[in-house]
Amino acid sequence: MAFNLTYKPFGERSILVEWPAVIDNEILNDIIQFKKIIEEKKIKSIVELKSAYNSLLIIYDSICRNFENEVIFLKNAYKSLKLNNDSVSVLWKIPVCYDGFFGIDLEVVSKEKKLSKEAIIKRHSQAVYTVYFIGFLPGFLYLGGLDKSLYIPRKSTPRLQIEKGAVAIGGSQTGVYPSASPGGWNIIGNSPIAFFNPKLKTPCFSKPGDRLVFKPVSLKEYENIKILVDSGVYQLESEVFSG
Repeated sequence: MAFNLTYKPFGERSILVEWPAVIDNEILNDIIQFKKIIEEKKIKSIVELKSAYNSLLIIYDSICRNFENEVIFLKNAYKSLKLNNDSVSVLWKIPVCYDGFFGIDLEVVSKEKKLSKEAIIKRHSQAVYTVYFIGFLPGFLYLGGLDKSLYIPRKSTPRLQIEKGAVAIGGSQTGVYPSASPGGWNIIGNSPIAFFNPKLKTPCFSKPGDRLVFKPVSLKEYENIKILVDSGVYQLESEVFSG
């Protein structure tokens, strides 16, 4: 399926390509394939490509003086796009401790949604999430697929400090804070794994198009995993799938 894309200047050195403003798997696949085609052409003047839910930002090494010519090139590249429905992605299995020690907003979410804490944990951990893009903080995965019964507004007053690994819900999204930072999402647990490590060749293990599930663990299991993570020997569970 080909989409009607818009192309617009974004600053002096970038072009923003936009898809319909919805969160959708077909749009995600379209963005991934378009990005792949551009990368394969190895255009020296293109220094970075950044994707989001429904856009692709193309950043050049200097001022775009021939915007129209660049757009013609991009449009022709898009016309050559053929979606690969057999693309390979990874399903990541993320350990999460939903113990009250970490889930400091579980009580709030429980009262707001009129669901037991056990029901919240079950619904949150049974969903299969799609990684749409990485942003906000290095290693912060924007995930689609949260159970609608768990949608809850962000806090009116954000916390000044949220712990690294905090698993939280904000609006229609859920995610994991890869580092300590301010934030206004509702915290329901914590993951002991590292979502971003600048020392690695691939600092973030996941990429757009991957899938992710949260695997509940006890507080003791969390502590054991954390020791392995801190020692650099923990192997994150995953499996490869096609489609």
